Amino acid sequence: AGEAGRLMRVGAAALWVAGCGVAFTVTLSYVVLTTLGLPAPVALFAAASLCATSVGITARVFADLENLHTREAQLVLAAAVADDVLGLVLIAAVTGLALHHAWSVPSVVRVLALACAFLAASVVVGSRLAPALLHTAHRMRTRAALSTWAVAFCMVMAGLAQAAGLAAIVGAFAAGLLMAKTEHKAHLEARVKAAADLFVPVFFVMMGARMDLHLLNPATPWGRASLFTACLLLVAAVLGKILAGVSVPLRSIGRLQVGIGMVPQGEVSLISASIGLGAGILPHGLYAAMVLVVIFNTLITPPLLKLTAGPTPQKGGREFAPVVDASATLGRDAGVP
Repeated sequence: AGEAGRLMRVGAAALWVAGCGVAFTVTLSYVVLTTLGLPAPVALFAAASLCATSVGITARVFADLENLHTREAQLVLAAAVADDVLGLVLIAAVTGLALHHAWSVPSVVRVLALACAFLAASVVVGSRLAPALLHTAHRMRTRAALSTWAVAFCMVMAGLAQAAGLAAIVGAFAAGLLMAKTEHKAHLEARVKAAADLFVPVFFVMMGARMDLHLLNPATPWGRASLFTACLLLVAAVLGKILAGVSVPLRSIGRLQVGIGMVPQGEVSLISASIGLGAGILPHGLYAAMVLVVIFNTLITPPLLKLTAGPTPQKGGREFAPVVDASATLGRDAGVP
């Protein structure tokens, strides 16, 4: 009963950290961008794109420090799951609004409700459909049948999300959540890893190739403007997550460590920024600034986390039963080797 109570408290705290992290980061980034003179729709899209946490790097650092079972590590991992969902719902909403050029309050409410309804329906229907599809594929006894059906299911979910007026990444994310709950999870992860090793570097190269490096030249006025914007957004993104960690309603926990653990951003932010650039929502200078923010957030998190993590807990110390599967988290984020 005591262990269950602790799990419930960390679960509630994880939702608190995730919600506050999204709210603080979006608000601070939006204020920064509107103060710099960007239109409100552009500022909102960029701010929403920077709110999602990429927890793979954090999980790897915790694993290297042998601190994965501490309360701080488990809180960060659990909060990152909730953060992913909240961030994707928000990104889906602003993407749909931006692509349809509808920024009225009723439109915002409608798209948010649509995103939540899509995820809820995906979980309810897909929780029965995905295992049945994968079981059928497994019975075929043909080479790569299981992974082929899994990829097809992911594509269908992405297409359904796009048909509903949401970003395709929302459907793909929902498909991943559903397949992770099946008995074939380990098999699929092993098969997908080879493809990920090939295509993940290509993805990051493509994101970088879309940057105009001339817009980061400090010798030019527009270069200085992009770099200044990147610095302010970096402060807003880091401060928003740290404030969320500091506000966690738990005693005897490293609040600063939790906040730093929520700082890194990754593929979700890059995908959203790329969508915005391709749709003409984000100017090239702002896109370059956002990519810099993602890069620096990724680089500064490991050393800061090591400084605040402290020594490896001894037996009988402040360890905690896992709230989420840390091994799955380590392999989930594309940017982690």
